[in-house]
Amino acid sequence: MTSPLADTLAATATLTRIRLNRRSHAVRRDLADAVSLHKTVMLLAPDNLGDHPRQKAGLLFRLEDATDTTPPTLLIQSHQPPDLTRLPDRYGTAETRPLHAMFQALTPGRRVNYRITANASAVRRVLDDHQPVDHPHGRKTIPLNGDDALAWWQRRAHQAGLALTTADATPAHFRRSRKHHPGSTDATHTPGPVHALTRFEGLATITDPDQLSHALLTGIGRGKPYGAGLLTLAPA
Repeated sequence: MTSPLADTLAATATLTRIRLNRRSHAVRRDLADAVSLHKTVMLLAPDNLGDHPRQKAGLLFRLEDATDTTPPTLLIQSHQPPDLTRLPDRYGTAETRPLHAMFQALTPGRRVNYRITANASAVRRVLDDHQPVDHPHGRKTIPLNGDDALAWWQRRAHQAGLALTTADATPAHFRRSRKHHPGSTDATHTPGPVHALTRFEGLATITDPDQLSHALLTGIGRGKPYGAGLLTLAPA
């Protein structure tokens, strides 16, 4: 059974779709820099949330690529309707819809189309003492690709209450803008870190609505501040 808090959040959660205005300087900056995009999304979180404001506001987001008929689109999920007036001027055209009906429709056996951009990764022990590590116990987080990434998603989907019927994986790397050093020229700027993201999409069957509700509200995997982890569903 879901908790009363989860039921409350599911009743108030919203999904905002912003069709980005590529003439906007702020949009061009955010499309080039995952950290900058994170800061813009965080403008939509209420003030005075204390530690971990993104988690407390339930902010998850995903950047959808432009198509022949639509500009780049930013999807933002939050526990409460966001204050879109806090976005930069002329940032894009936005619409917000409640997600309560979607959560109510999560029933065992229902088939859904899913999409998620995720940071498929694993923590591995580092044997070479000269290798840089990002874990206090001699371990390093490494990105997964190909069959390893698909296996990661199959495990995470199962934990999230989904039985996958199909799963397509597409690399979706998001590069941070290059670091600027005082007195440097463009030629001497060094590239920032790359966040290895993979877009998974396909058809699935709901097996556990409670686990799925939790995954929808909290996101899946690492890299949530950089546009990973937002799972979206549509009727199949």
